Amino acid sequence: MKRTAKEIEQLLQTIDDAQHPLFQEFMNDERVSVQKLIARWHKRKQAAEKERRLWEKMSQHEQQLYRQGISYIAGIDEVGRGPLAGPVVAAAVILPKDFYLPGLNDSKKLSEAKREHLFVHIQRHAISVGIGIVSAAEIDELNIYQATKKAMIQAVKMLDPEPQYLLIDAMELPLAIPQRSLIKGDAASISIAAGSVMAKVTRDRIMKELGAKYPQYGFEKHMGYGTEQHLQAIRTYGIMNEHRRSFAPVKETLKQN
Repeated sequence: MKRTAKEIEQLLQTIDDAQHPLFQEFMNDERVSVQKLIARWHKRKQAAEKERRLWEKMSQHEQQLYRQGISYIAGIDEVGRGPLAGPVVAAAVILPKDFYLPGLNDSKKLSEAKREHLFVHIQRHAISVGIGIVSAAEIDELNIYQATKKAMIQAVKMLDPEPQYLLIDAMELPLAIPQRSLIKGDAASISIAAGSVMAKVTRDRIMKELGAKYPQYGFEKHMGYGTEQHLQAIRTYGIMNEHRRSFAPVKETLKQN
């Protein structure tokens, strides 16, 4: 008696190797429904292989450091340099050596749902996660470059154990820890990509809370960036504490008032 297509679909979920005897049996099944399941299996396999290759490419810096005997590598990234409102947020993440999370990438390339899923997984499985938050008022006082550095240093100092090496997205930090600055690091290092996701989700949650508190500004939609909706809200309702007064559009509004 032939297996049903539903039974075959369930069995295919458990098969990893095309040489598996059951897979060979299904390959010889001429039913269109079964051949579609086989095609879908191949597609999933190709996607998984593509993700595996990307992971290996993005793990090269970490693997090189592991080979040198370094175990605790912190990947550091920030989010929120450009907005007119809200804090700049940095995250530092130390991942286990055997960590594998397909789909982890620069947070800007991921959907919100994907970022949330990765955030939970990283938080659960990372050796340590540190978050640094610098307010709009501090950004005005320090300038955005120095505020970003401050947030990154805060994030590193929250880590336990202390990292032995830092991989940082396009920044050097005045810390007595060996480090490497990587241009577009969130797409070149899994540790920095993890930091990117943790920083982005953390900041988005802060902005959504602000959006609920001040619905007229729509922070939950634009996350503080200078969209037309946000600029119009500033013109209509004025500036609030969470706005960065040193940033051009906000500064112009202050001058006019």
